[in-house]
Parts: sequence; C-alpha cells; structure tokens
Amino acid sequence: MPAKSKAQQKAAGAALAAKRGDVKKSELKGASKSMVDSMTETELEEMASTKRKGKPDYVSNS
Repeated sequence: MPAKSKAQQKAAGAALAAKRGDVKKSELKGASKSMVDSMTETELEEMASTKRKGKPDYVSNS
C-alpha cells in the first residue's frame, strides 16, 4: 500500500530502518513506533518507496 502523505512515507522509512537494525527502536517516535511492530518489512519497503512528489504533507484522519 503506497503512502498517502509525506509524513506517512517518512515514518515508514524510519520504521524500516529500525526493523533492519540500522536504528534503535527506542529512538523512534509517533507513528513509526507502532509501524515497526504492526507491519512487515515488505509493507514498510513499499510504503517508504512511495514517491513524495504531489503528496500532501499530512492527511487528516477524517
């Protein structure tokens, strides 16, 4: 599933780095902290590789 915003794409990248062991899980904040446990590495790769061009900075939950 592709990222819907720049913030979501960046959070997925941070979670992916933690999943691979490049960053400590304790250093994560916000959405990336829950993403690392709830998503597979493949899902995170797909979301993190989404192009940012044309994406909004944030998407509201409503």
